[in-house]
Amino acid sequence: MKKKMVFNLLLAVMLTGHVAWAAIQKDKAMTKQADGTYIVNTTTLCKTRGYNSTTPLLVHFKQDKIVKIEALHNEETPKYFGKVKKNLFPKYVGMKASKATKAKVDGVTGATYSSKAVKENVKAAAAYYKKNK
Repeated sequence: MKKKMVFNLLLAVMLTGHVAWAAIQKDKAMTKQADGTYIVNTTTLCKTRGYNSTTPLLVHFKQDKIVKIEALHNEETPKYFGKVKKNLFPKYVGMKASKATKAKVDGVTGATYSSKAVKENVKAAAAYYKKNK
């Protein structure tokens, strides 16, 4: 009987901890800066893989527009992901969040998988921003 009680207690603690951890992670998905800029971290929002790994981003929104995109650590090939950062990120700067959730943006030749993953991350960030700002 005692073993069953201990097991149930441990299970309850684990589940409660998991729920609390999920809440903490959700809160870290978006922060608001003093100047009114919202920064969305897509690490937990989008798991779409590029060629080698996921491609998490920090997407900055101000007055409902994307003002900056930063790449977080990933395992993509630096040469090709550099092309994505140089050629794909700027296509989103100035775009309204509502448009970014459904925009058809051309990817980077030679970096198809990385481009697709970045586009899905931007889409996820824009949707999250619209819902939670």
